[in-house]
Amino acid sequence: MARTPAKSKKTPRRVAPKRGARRFVWRWARRGVLGAVAFVCLGVSLYAFVNPPTTLYMASESRRLGGLSHDWAQMEDIAPVMARSVVAAEDANFCLHWGFDMAAIRQVIEAGETRGASTLSQQVVKNVYLWPARSYVRKALEAVITPAMELVWTKRRIVEVYLNVAEFDEGVFGVHAAAAHYYGVTPDALTAMQAARLAAILPDPKGRSASRPGQFVQRRAASIADGAATILRDGRADCLED
Repeated sequence: MARTPAKSKKTPRRVAPKRGARRFVWRWARRGVLGAVAFVCLGVSLYAFVNPPTTLYMASESRRLGGLSHDWAQMEDIAPVMARSVVAAEDANFCLHWGFDMAAIRQVIEAGETRGASTLSQQVVKNVYLWPARSYVRKALEAVITPAMELVWTKRRIVEVYLNVAEFDEGVFGVHAAAAHYYGVTPDALTAMQAARLAAILPDPKGRSASRPGQFVQRRAASIADGAATILRDGRADCLED
């Protein structure tokens, strides 16, 4: 009786070590990217409605000084001219761009200047989500988060958050504390010149004073007041309205 030949046992295929390592790295890199995207989306969506309790810089200054002067002011409790003043001072085309002012960036490049063309949106991203020290990593994250924030937040919300986390003097953060610190008023009572002077001390609040302005701050404040009136007339402040 003929014997049936024994079936040979198949040796399980082995993935080459290098190939397996590449798959492992790719799998975890993909998970890391997806996790980062989910984190950004969550953070951007959350602060569209919830007021940021603090920032990394505010927390650092609070530890250094032993506390801060800071109270949140809703946009409806801030004089409209204050919002127009910071837009005129920092980002006159704020209502027209999607987070990056490409025209301003081109002007800087063509002029060969080293100054930045940072928009209010970029400054909010830096202040709320990132850290003060400059680095390529921070700029890359800023470039990713800024358009996401512009997509989810309203322009009015961006300015509200900016006005509430900006530093106006050592240990003085937000327009509510700044109005009381410099003028003894609430932010809804700020006059056009007071608002212009508060905007004029940015981005050097420790080196400038809104209540005792030097010649530079006085000139800059006058220019900002004119700019705030201009963007009100020409419609570039329309996105700040209710």
